[in-house]
Amino acid sequence: MFKKITVAVLTLALALPLGAQAAPIIIKFSHVVANDTPKGQAANYFKKLAEERTKGQVKVEVYPNSQLFKDKEEMEALQMGSVQMLAPSLAKFGPLGLKEFELFDLPFIFDDYADLHKVTQGPVGAKLLKKLETKGLIGLAYWDNGFKVMSANKPLKEPGDFRGLKMRIQSSKVLDSQMRAVGAMPQVLAFSEVYQALQTGVVDGTENPPSNLYTQKMHEVQKYVTMSNHGYLGYAVLVNKKFWMGLPADIRAALESSMKDATAFANSVAKKDNDQAMAAVKKSGRSQIITLTSAERAAWKKAMDKAHKENIGRIGADTVQEVYKETGYKP
Repeated sequence: MFKKITVAVLTLALALPLGAQAAPIIIKFSHVVANDTPKGQAANYFKKLAEERTKGQVKVEVYPNSQLFKDKEEMEALQMGSVQMLAPSLAKFGPLGLKEFELFDLPFIFDDYADLHKVTQGPVGAKLLKKLETKGLIGLAYWDNGFKVMSANKPLKEPGDFRGLKMRIQSSKVLDSQMRAVGAMPQVLAFSEVYQALQTGVVDGTENPPSNLYTQKMHEVQKYVTMSNHGYLGYAVLVNKKFWMGLPADIRAALESSMKDATAFANSVAKKDNDQAMAAVKKSGRSQIITLTSAERAAWKKAMDKAHKENIGRIGADTVQEVYKETGYKP
């Protein structure tokens, strides 16, 4: 009997190719934007670093442009383990039951990236990411996209210009309040559906950082773009908690290192890419660019401050006040 077992083991060993390794750990990384946006570039950079630093023990499969899941589907897919990693916009956390994240949707709360990073790279941002664990998720990082511009088929200079327009928004109560504060009718649509909705008149306008506006060709079906920089759009990189905690410690450490460097890369390219995208929109001649005067911008801010008042209770007064203290925002 012992001889038979020994022969069987030797036969199996000889049948395996020399240097055979275990199958790599697969990380499916799904997102809804194009490869050439800041998020798309950062996801691909993370893939490169992760595969190099784990010496091929991890394979990251990046699926851009809603190839796997649309906006409304991806969070559930992550919780169920159908994908392992996402970088959803911060506006998507309210429907998950984490309303505190909607503070990032408050209009004019950040004047610039320096203000923003006081929050995303400080204790408030870390505290928010910690809350994700109650939903079976782990937040690894914040990735910048940029500050939003408004687009429509009519000039948007004063708050009254929005009256009666159907404006596409993400699923956020704060963004709903923001649009209603200037007399618009907010319409929630998946990102992948926005271009066609603009083209066919289902919606009249939208808000996006320039990189999203340009890469999705929205400027081709919008006559006017207003350089409002009224709000921020960013992402949190998430992993399925069960998957992440089940990884060997050395693999997890290599992935954390890769994510740290991918985050620095993401944030470094965001402003540059948005500036280049805006220049490309101007060069195309498809949209007329409107720059607000300081008085016009102040009027927008005053009108949209209603979104702050209506949502402080929803987001959490303590959280909002912490951010006000960091950024110097005065209602």
